[in-house]
Amino acid sequence: MTAIRMLPPAERHRLAPLLETYAAEMRATLAGSRPARGAEAAALLADDPRAEVLVAEEEDAILAFAIVFDLPEAVFARRCGALDDLFVRPDRRGQGLARRMIEALAALGRARGWSHLRWFVPEGDAGAIALYERVASRADWRSYVIRLDPEASL
Repeated sequence: MTAIRMLPPAERHRLAPLLETYAAEMRATLAGSRPARGAEAAALLADDPRAEVLVAEEEDAILAFAIVFDLPEAVFARRCGALDDLFVRPDRRGQGLARRMIEALAALGRARGWSHLRWFVPEGDAGAIALYERVASRADWRSYVIRLDPEASL
């Protein structure tokens, strides 16, 4: 049975293989950039007290992860959730894991009194966009970026 739970910092090293797979897939989207190695990314997540990591797992295998931040939201003078990354292992896609992860984050947000949960997705990610169109409303703004290190973020 698949369990969805928050992964404590002391266990985040277990994310390294899945983070490596995620970075490999994102290299096509971020052509020319240098995504971090899985172990580096896992260590960064373990050391950052602001990052929260939700995982879907069966036995000892992590099948999916979502990185979320609980942030102040100035417009409503409340908190909100910012979903930074959501990734499902390729061999487990199409089984509802991403939807369950989003539902778990929405439940967390309701419990914490968040005004909303927000996230961004690359324009070319048709599978993710199809799911997000079913479970969420499109926001009235676009995302933009200032690339401070061209080699690290294209």
